[in-house]
Amino acid sequence: MSSKAEKGGGVFRGIKLLLCENPLPPIEEAIEAARAELPLSNYYTEPYSEPLRRLISERTGVLERLIHINAGSELILRQLFQRLGRQVHLLTPTYVLFPEIAQSYTETRLRPEADFRFDLSELEVPAGTSLAVIVNPNNPNGGTFDMAPLPGLLERYRDTYFLVDEAFIGMAGQSVALLVPRYPNLLVTRTLSKAHSLAGFRVGYAILPAALADDLNASNDAYPLARASQAAAIATLENEDKIRERAATLRVWARDLAGELEALGVRTFPSETYFFLADFTPEDAGEIAESLRQKDILIKPLNDPQLGPAYMRVTTATPEDNMRFVAALRELL
Repeated sequence: MSSKAEKGGGVFRGIKLLLCENPLPPIEEAIEAARAELPLSNYYTEPYSEPLRRLISERTGVLERLIHINAGSELILRQLFQRLGRQVHLLTPTYVLFPEIAQSYTETRLRPEADFRFDLSELEVPAGTSLAVIVNPNNPNGGTFDMAPLPGLLERYRDTYFLVDEAFIGMAGQSVALLVPRYPNLLVTRTLSKAHSLAGFRVGYAILPAALADDLNASNDAYPLARASQAAAIATLENEDKIRERAATLRVWARDLAGELEALGVRTFPSETYFFLADFTPEDAGEIAESLRQKDILIKPLNDPQLGPAYMRVTTATPEDNMRFVAALRELL
């Protein structure tokens, strides 16, 4: 499935399990902050979202100069791949966008027999690789990597940039953002779409070596975010304690949902996020997804040719909607 085909469902009114969207709405502080900015929308924000950059700098401990903000992390990823994606190395299965925007790529396969776990100390990056990508926690399976070997990789492959996509770091995993000032070949991208529930506000950022951050900031719109988006982002980051509490709840919902699928004979794989991979063998995940759509349930078959047609990424909804999903599955399996 292409990244374009994966998108959609914006007007879908059933149960949406497709896009790794957080089933919880933005926190009330974010909604109120955004609402307060709406009457001021005839005015620009501060250039380069300076208040948000300053807050991210304070929270991450990296210099403000190293931070690039844009309208969603996908735009930032596309910018980085345009500059550095001549020859990419991926740990697959991975975020569906990456194989599409790489000019060419090689891969290290994560294996279902190992529950998609992988020791990064064993990573071999082919000669000539311009960009190696690690997604932590990984999408589509939701597992995390032990990032302790990363400094060794950065030293060993000094001519290769390493992009660590931390889209779901608000759910789990070891952030490596503090390493960016020490390693000129390390890039970190993040989004507020996932654990922070701001997908519709479109807020992403990157922590980059100074020259690359300067390049992206100089090449970008000086006002990357709408006033409401910037206000919602600031209010959310100022209430990270609530985000952590909600993340714990989402992990419980996902574990409970995985248990329900296991009871139906579906194999699920370990995850530390609010989504997980499920193997519906001997069923065809695409056929199941189409049948579920007829029942107003939108979900994503993985469509990874090496894994075969039975795999599906499952995102938790609310417990009530999860039970509707399970009941619909029970009729199909």
